[in-house]
Amino acid sequence: MNGHNERGDDGEEDSGEPGTGDALRIDRWLWCVRLYKTRSLAAAALNNGRVELNGTRVKPSRTVKPGDVLTLALNGRDVELNVLAIPRRRGPATEARACYEETAASQARGVAWAQQHRLAALSVPRSEGRPDKKERRVLLDLARRQGRD
Repeated sequence: MNGHNERGDDGEEDSGEPGTGDALRIDRWLWCVRLYKTRSLAAAALNNGRVELNGTRVKPSRTVKPGDVLTLALNGRDVELNVLAIPRRRGPATEARACYEETAASQARGVAWAQQHRLAALSVPRSEGRPDKKERRVLLDLARRQGRD
């Protein structure tokens, strides 16, 4: 055996709980805590400036540590997160949620954002069932006039 095994350097097995490590690449952290489906999507978000670490745009190789504040655009809204822990692996969602918490101000903005989208959805005309040819033409014409091609 060449010294490589599933145990850490200190002889403890990996329990899968949030780690005590001090830092991790930000693209990997975003992927491990399940904010992005793939690591390449996380890196693309970083490269496109949709993620800020402590108020500054960063590259995917920047490290994140507990105590940092992340601001990112997720699903059309800005989310602000406090980093609580560094995960050892990309595990279940319950482990991932233990690694960060959303700030109170961000949660309040999220509630307001959801309310706005709920109201916007009510203004879109809905038919009782599948539209016939004439109703479909009217709906398409309305969408074109509103700029929703």
